[in-house]
Amino acid sequence: MDEVRPTSGAQAHGLVSLFPPGLQAIYGECRRLYPDQANPLQVTAIVKYWLGGPDPLDYISMYRNMGCPAQDIQEHWHYVSFGLSDLYGDNRVHEFAGLDKPSGFGFELTFRLKREVGETAPPTWPAELMQGLARYVFQSENTFCSGDHVSWHSPLDNSESRIQHMLLTEDPQMQPIQTPFGTVSFLQIVGVCTEELQAAQQWNGQGILELMRGVRVAGGPWLITDMRRGETIFDIDPHLQERVDQGIETEGSNLSGVSAKCVWDDLSRPPEDEEDSRSICIGSQPRRLSDKDTEQIRETLRKGLEFNSKAALPPINSQRQSHERPQSRKDSLESESSAAIVPHELVRTRQLESVHLKFNQESGTLLPLCLRGRLLHGRHFTYKSINGDTAITFVSTGVEGAFATEEHPYAAHGPWLQILLTEEFVEQMLGDLQELNTREETKLPKEYSWPDKKLKISVLPDAVFDNPLQ
Repeated sequence: MDEVRPTSGAQAHGLVSLFPPGLQAIYGECRRLYPDQANPLQVTAIVKYWLGGPDPLDYISMYRNMGCPAQDIQEHWHYVSFGLSDLYGDNRVHEFAGLDKPSGFGFELTFRLKREVGETAPPTWPAELMQGLARYVFQSENTFCSGDHVSWHSPLDNSESRIQHMLLTEDPQMQPIQTPFGTVSFLQIVGVCTEELQAAQQWNGQGILELMRGVRVAGGPWLITDMRRGETIFDIDPHLQERVDQGIETEGSNLSGVSAKCVWDDLSRPPEDEEDSRSICIGSQPRRLSDKDTEQIRETLRKGLEFNSKAALPPINSQRQSHERPQSRKDSLESESSAAIVPHELVRTRQLESVHLKFNQESGTLLPLCLRGRLLHGRHFTYKSINGDTAITFVSTGVEGAFATEEHPYAAHGPWLQILLTEEFVEQMLGDLQELNTREETKLPKEYSWPDKKLKISVLPDAVFDNPLQ
């Protein structure tokens, strides 16, 4: 990318026709907010994505926002992306779906960064951050929605900052727009600390965002990111942890699943039984998820993001046309692997007698969330492997449409395993897995076993999953 001055001011010189209609529509919304900044500083992709370049966003404009003293909103830099929506309307990047449909992916990204004293120009690192998120969307075809979270595991600006993850919310000033190629909304990136991300996972992103709006140094009403913030909202106001705990207790978690480093083994059969092979065959080609199973997993993850009065695994819809964009594109950055799942023939359901689940530490620490925040509230939770087609879905007895039953609590469709857990067993597991709740790193490997249930869980180092043949 290169930093340049944009030509959005060309409107005053009668050159509007040179600008693609989708681009003009977004510029129009920006001009509404910043009428005195017709030519903001802009980062542009030197080689456009549609010409083979690596950056999906054609432009990121950077505006100086004076805040709102009356609301105690501080001055900041405001970044706006161009490229996740359809800018051109000629199918070079996005297909036209209709005026009443989303334009491209249906949204653009924004980001608000606190302006430091003496800063005369906006830092450009947020542009690369936005390009990274855009690359994920283009490669996975999973879109973002308000309340989603992104586990980044690194300071957003590559410094020593505690702000190492992101939540997403509606931009407080930019309104959804109608373009000649469909509708576009604006999703704002909000930088958060690890403890705030974990709270969003255990409860829900919208709830944490609302708490942050009430803490000025954590963002305030417009959720402005301050990379120098050294305290979490729970450090600043310890009573907020009580709000989160109460929300988890009464509402549970709306995180339906994560991409993960995970493996499951069928201990019912010897490894050499090729006909009923294990989910992951080290050194051989694993089975592929069928297209119907793939669709159901995607719908399972999406449905888990909604609060329904009755939890259910959605039915498989085999009539979906390939040109339709499934609603699974509303999944969070962690709900799906970025690697495409290769469809295959529908495989039969297998009932298993005994299973062994293996997770890396990050995935293992989410097991209490899965059990307490999801299953005890009659919901389901899915781990989708980032290294292949493996998927593990935990379901409670209140979830309809599962192929695991109380009679056969372990069942599989190819590499997709479902595990049905009774409330009594969930409570027992929570007690046994209590050490995974701590924020301190657990010495690995750790093994947990319930012989009477024929279930074993191991939490292993990342290297086991990164180098399975070693």
